[in-house]
Amino acid sequence: MLKEKLSLLPEVPGCYLMKNKDNVIIYVGKAKNLKRRVNSYFNREHTGKTAKLVSEIVDFEYITVNSETESLILEINLIKKYDPKYNILLRDDKSYPYIELTNDKVPRLLIVRNLNLKKKKDRLYGPYPNVTAARTTVNMLNRIYPLRKCKNMGKKVCLYYHIGECLGYCEKKVDPLELNEMVSEITKFLNGDDTYIVKKIKEEMTIESEKMNYEKAKELKDLLDYINITLTKQKVEINDNISKDVFGYYVSKGYLSIQVFFIRNGKIVGRHSKIIPMIDTENDELTRYIATFYDKGVIIPKEILVPNIVDTELLSDYFKVNISTPIRGVKHRIVLMANENAKTSLEENFELIKKDERRTINANESLRKLLGIPKLDRIELFDNSNLFGNYNVSGMVVYVNGKESKNDYRKYKIHVDKNDDYGTMREVLYRRYFRVLSDNLVRPDLIIVDGALGQLNIALEVLDKLGLDIKVVGLKKDDKHNTKALITKDKEYEIDKNSDLFHYLERMQDEVHNFTINYHRQLRNKGSLSSLLDNIDGIGKKRKIELLKKFKNITEMKNKSIEELEEVVPHKVALELYEFLKER
Repeated sequence: MLKEKLSLLPEVPGCYLMKNKDNVIIYVGKAKNLKRRVNSYFNREHTGKTAKLVSEIVDFEYITVNSETESLILEINLIKKYDPKYNILLRDDKSYPYIELTNDKVPRLLIVRNLNLKKKKDRLYGPYPNVTAARTTVNMLNRIYPLRKCKNMGKKVCLYYHIGECLGYCEKKVDPLELNEMVSEITKFLNGDDTYIVKKIKEEMTIESEKMNYEKAKELKDLLDYINITLTKQKVEINDNISKDVFGYYVSKGYLSIQVFFIRNGKIVGRHSKIIPMIDTENDELTRYIATFYDKGVIIPKEILVPNIVDTELLSDYFKVNISTPIRGVKHRIVLMANENAKTSLEENFELIKKDERRTINANESLRKLLGIPKLDRIELFDNSNLFGNYNVSGMVVYVNGKESKNDYRKYKIHVDKNDDYGTMREVLYRRYFRVLSDNLVRPDLIIVDGALGQLNIALEVLDKLGLDIKVVGLKKDDKHNTKALITKDKEYEIDKNSDLFHYLERMQDEVHNFTINYHRQLRNKGSLSSLLDNIDGIGKKRKIELLKKFKNITEMKNKSIEELEEVVPHKVALELYEFLKER
């Protein structure tokens, strides 16, 4: 069937949607030639993420368009709509902060994200590398210039007026020329010209020193240092004042590293890094990333510089701004600098991964040798959680070759009597390993139970009854609930706190504890919500179940409107529920 569909593909531009066995769209791509591109997934060998993607494809759809620009637009829209798992790697939740000088009669300085670009474009400055830099800048400007601080002006002056950081616009008549001068100086500073502010701070610092107000003078000196060190970024020898973003890239070992420089008024004011696994060609991956980058609340500048692998005509048509690949001069050197930074970022990342993997492998091998077992590929860990015997649960996490295997994690609702820790351990281990036997599942090389000798003996008892020969150890903690030692039936192993093995065990302990406690909280929230619902007329067993399916917890339900509650229960009941929750 798949082979037949491949043969029928047209040789025109379009988008393709790859599906898995569950008919779920797992990847969206674009192509100049659909037939050639889609067939390329199945007629050659692949590695890395591409190989994994291809192994999951059982079907595909395609949509033809008239041009490559249309295919790019359609691709981005389809990715947004279907959220395919192999395209998610492109996404970046990061939205950069900007400083906004509002257009109000008496303006304010604000930090904004996720912008309405058309509405706010003229008085936005940035992007800033992080919110701390933006906030520090706003705080500094507010100390130097007494702009309005309050969102809604009252009728009386507030604290800011009395400490000299506001001119009292709500009560006092302010000279428009004075206000315009402040706005002009702030604007110049945010555009990269710090001359006026530096001069103003130095004058004030001299005055305060002569008055022997040394503490105040020191504060002003700190402001100067902030401007000199933090705000004065690397100078770039570009004579124009056009805002521009510069993209660089580097490819190695199946990964694409991307570096973006934000250049404003000839200065690099911030940068962004991203590393993604390669599925398509480097040209397509980088083009797609640039196309989606400005969905994250980043203003599209007047100029974008890109490496020579990017289709500049396609992106220029998409964004309607000047996108070019410089081949000489300063701009060319900046693109090369972005490429070099992308290379450094990827190589450093590889080194960190190598070091982390080495440490994990060493720790796993140390554990194997310590316990004297022939191999240690799979570890299963258990933890229990309850609140005064209520919502008794257990969790199991799995490590394969030293890494979390989250698909193998399991949650257990426990049915034994409350406050029976040994009974809880007995129940969860029996259920787990009876299932391993009956369904012929992969057996672990090691079982770790959270607890001392009592829990360990329970585990050994259960395995003995089931006829399973699996190594079991207890993870003993100190009085601060920190990892202390491993115990077997006849020995206790103190673990050096500076060793890789200690950190490995600690990481596993934290993982199983957090997994189990999160499950416990889920049940507890549902239980408390269920109890609350018993107090409302018109909500019986059936409606309670429907509400619990729809809403996860009390907080979520409290945030819903009457109309949203009406989707589950009748208007009268929804109204009563809404009023009841408002009082909680």
